[in-house]
Amino acid sequence: MTDPIEINRRNWDERATIHARDITGFYALDRVRSNEEGLRAIEAAELGDISHKRVLHLQCHIGTDTLRLVRLGAIVTGLDFSAEAIRTARRLTDEAGLKADFVEGRVDEASQLTPGPFDLVYVTWGTICWLPDLTVWANAIATVLAPGGELYFADAHPSFAIMEERDGKLEPTHDFQTPVDRPLEFTNETTYTGDQTVMINQSTREWMHSLSAIMEALIGAGLAIKMFHEHEVLPWQGLRIMVPSSDGRWRLPDGHPRFPLSFSLKAQKEQ
Repeated sequence: MTDPIEINRRNWDERATIHARDITGFYALDRVRSNEEGLRAIEAAELGDISHKRVLHLQCHIGTDTLRLVRLGAIVTGLDFSAEAIRTARRLTDEAGLKADFVEGRVDEASQLTPGPFDLVYVTWGTICWLPDLTVWANAIATVLAPGGELYFADAHPSFAIMEERDGKLEPTHDFQTPVDRPLEFTNETTYTGDQTVMINQSTREWMHSLSAIMEALIGAGLAIKMFHEHEVLPWQGLRIMVPSSDGRWRLPDGHPRFPLSFSLKAQKEQ
């Protein structure tokens, strides 16, 4: 098998099964079911009032953030390419006693599968590294947005994504932009939640995307950048060198040179 998207889909089907068990509590599924778990601090501070808005949650995985958006009063549809993730999201929604729609499909199929129109497209954390072409991504978002609708996007910062940790130090390891036809190949025996279950489908394909590539794709799709923030924290421990911050997020240790670990933006479709 050589199709990188299919390689990734098989990996994420297997991850979704493991994440649905949540034996390490990484996804806090019990708190998600009982409305004790809200959005992360960055999104909560920036998203604004979304009550009664029609929201498309792209690459929604098992739907935890989808349900958080529902509890904020939004009318939400989640889209993900993993059939197992969608099954888990639907089950979690029923267990929480909430209403959300979930659709199995790729981002490039959004205009056919989830045409909207939507007031908000929500995309956060660990998403675009799985996509080869951001022009396709941005055009899909613009197509499903209603006039005046917005994209909210947050992810690891490209300056951090290219780094690897060696002997307690961070070193740039990957090119800042990955060619579409030459994805990076990674192999991980286990998923990122701390669950030690050894996966069968351990191989993945990923792409690095520069800030300019992200901005140019969105602007080229007719979206105007309305907000851009860089952050010195991540919602997860991206590397062993990182330490917990006072609010439960992760940062670089004291004394380490500062640089952004994540970023967020809003982009609006013309009225």
